[in-house]
Amino acid sequence: MHRRDFSRNLLAAGAAAAAGMSLTPALAQRVAFQEGKDFVRLAKPALTESPAGQVEVVEFFAYSCIHCFNFEPVFNDWVKRKPAHVNVRRMPVAFNQNFVPMQRLYFTLEAMGLVDKLHEKVFKAIHEERLPLTTAPAILAWVEKQGVNRDQFTGIFNGAAAKLSEKAVGLQDAYQVEGTPALGVAGRFYVGGQGPRTLLVADTLIAEVRKG
Repeated sequence: MHRRDFSRNLLAAGAAAAAGMSLTPALAQRVAFQEGKDFVRLAKPALTESPAGQVEVVEFFAYSCIHCFNFEPVFNDWVKRKPAHVNVRRMPVAFNQNFVPMQRLYFTLEAMGLVDKLHEKVFKAIHEERLPLTTAPAILAWVEKQGVNRDQFTGIFNGAAAKLSEKAVGLQDAYQVEGTPALGVAGRFYVGGQGPRTLLVADTLIAEVRKG
């Protein structure tokens, strides 16, 4: 997570997000998020996969990232409150080969419909239980203990999930992701991690996209 200097209004904005409040036009005007500081406008748009009329928001994360672990509850609350025209995708990053097994873990859980059940548990296993879920053997042993069919998981982990990992790196590069957590908005904007305030910036950008 990047360190930034916050004005009194920016601190108030972060507190509002943490409390589950939406960004009002008046608050947005006072905060005045700045391009190049609070968000980056991509020179070349990234590809989106959401239906027409939907604003796509991509959460870039890594299971091994403590800031992602801390951000996840705030992000989940935001997802529950988001407008119907916002479509959320989670995207695990891979800054080097050490990230790939965790990346494939997420995509396998997603393919098996187990994100709601196990996504948060993976974070807790790594950051609270201190389990090294960074290699295929460790991951397979852990998911089996969660009652997941090992053969089915292994087949997806070594097949479809591996292909999705390669595709994910392309999207990560398109958004020029520098760290996690981070958000991509509508294939046009990149928002680096700023705690709860990240979502206030995203709300502003979503509104801008909707205006056309």
